[in-house]
Amino acid sequence: MGKLNLDRKMVDRARSAASHIADSLQVHINAHTTTSVERTVARLFGIDGVDANGVPLPNVVVDQVHKGGELSRGIAYWIANAMVYYGYSAQEVAEEVGKGEINLLEVPRQDDGKVKQLIDDMAEKMADYIKQRRREREKYMEEWGLNTMPYLYVIVATGNIYEDVVQAKAAARQGADIIAVIRTTGQSLLDYVPYGPTTEGFGGTYATQENFRIMRKALDEVGQEAGRYIQLVNYCSGLCMPEIAAMGAMERLDMMLNDAMYGILFRDINIERTFVDQHFSRMINAYAGIVINTGEDNYLTTADAYKEAHTVLASQFINEQLALRSGLPEEQMGLGHAFEMNPDLEDGLLYEIAQAQMAREIFPKAPLKYMPPTKYMTGNIFRGHIQDAMFNLTAVLTGQGIQLLGMLTEAIHTPFMHDRFLSIQNARYIFNNARHLGDEVLFKKDGKIQRRAQEVLKKACEMLEEIQEIGLVAAIEKGMFADIKRSRTGGKGRDGVIKKDEDYYNPFFHIFLNRGDRT
Repeated sequence: MGKLNLDRKMVDRARSAASHIADSLQVHINAHTTTSVERTVARLFGIDGVDANGVPLPNVVVDQVHKGGELSRGIAYWIANAMVYYGYSAQEVAEEVGKGEINLLEVPRQDDGKVKQLIDDMAEKMADYIKQRRREREKYMEEWGLNTMPYLYVIVATGNIYEDVVQAKAAARQGADIIAVIRTTGQSLLDYVPYGPTTEGFGGTYATQENFRIMRKALDEVGQEAGRYIQLVNYCSGLCMPEIAAMGAMERLDMMLNDAMYGILFRDINIERTFVDQHFSRMINAYAGIVINTGEDNYLTTADAYKEAHTVLASQFINEQLALRSGLPEEQMGLGHAFEMNPDLEDGLLYEIAQAQMAREIFPKAPLKYMPPTKYMTGNIFRGHIQDAMFNLTAVLTGQGIQLLGMLTEAIHTPFMHDRFLSIQNARYIFNNARHLGDEVLFKKDGKIQRRAQEVLKKACEMLEEIQEIGLVAAIEKGMFADIKRSRTGGKGRDGVIKKDEDYYNPFFHIFLNRGDRT
């Protein structure tokens, strides 16, 4: 029964409701594609680079077919048809489209059998490459090793990828296990992926394939030096969610922020677009062995952590079920939550422990991602450091997996290297000194911690059953998550949602979702 004496029948009820919610969404997901999904297919066929105007070639080819009203068949057909006719590679076809020399819709139709065979051959080639990158990760992890969970997760966010490398290497040498390169503010709203290395960004650095490559190389260098594998994180969210997942798979990223609802709630991206995109992006992450991080912690920045804790759990259940439908195993689900109770709340620590322990018991195989206090951080760095220490103690007590370290100067400025060093030292001290505290501690029967967890579970179950009745889209329209309302027909990117026709073909759906030989 676990330490919290949770009602397992209620857990089953909640998971069943979440399963029905996901099944209802899957009907829509299966019937539609998006411009970003099709651009991802183009990238997986090896198309990269930009045209003379700096427009990414995946956008160039997809936009041409979309404007011609024929994307419902899928971009794979139109690219391969031109390849058969001209004898070009996919990259050469894209470059000719970019020059205005080829209109994919005007290329004479070739033998369907030859076109399909070419599509399948290109898809198999890329799938084999992604498997190779996954095996590289597994090899390095075995040779260099990993620290004991919770892994120490820190961020770099200078805007300049080369300065990020300096910061990341310093953090790894200080003891960090995971480096997250925060994406520049607003990139999630760009309907294209910038190309090449970037040296300017606000609040972060652009997520580009070349930036991924540069940082992966740097972390491998410092990992070999330090004698442990350093994991790399970026963001596959926003209007290019599946494209960035594909780039991460090709460049051997280890984790991706990949939530089902974050873009809808916090970036006002169209609901229908987001649910289709998250499905394909998670299929890619599953196949590549990439751990996803979900964004439930963000709910507590706009809603009260005590009153709305059940919405975090409800979202975790939904994220779990949607991820399963993308072929993502539980071991790759970094379900998110956060230490965000008001520090002036009496027994707030007990409620934080209840929430963290509850997530651990309900999702036993998931490498839970635990987020630090941010909402109530102040300019008092001493108080902030203590709040982070309590957060770290809660993590090791309850067996969290991925610990995004808080910074004592969080409320003042972008943290300096020495701030990060102090945060790493704080966590290492507590994790070492309290490593097996959770094995020694039991919670009082019907005490505050047990009662709090049971109350939150009950509310989450009731919420999920209500959503099962009305549908997740209606729940979002009502503002049931994070106190934010979004419209089904509103939001950015809705014009990029396309209903598939009967001839639609995307070979990666079969390869990523149905084949069992991922390793």
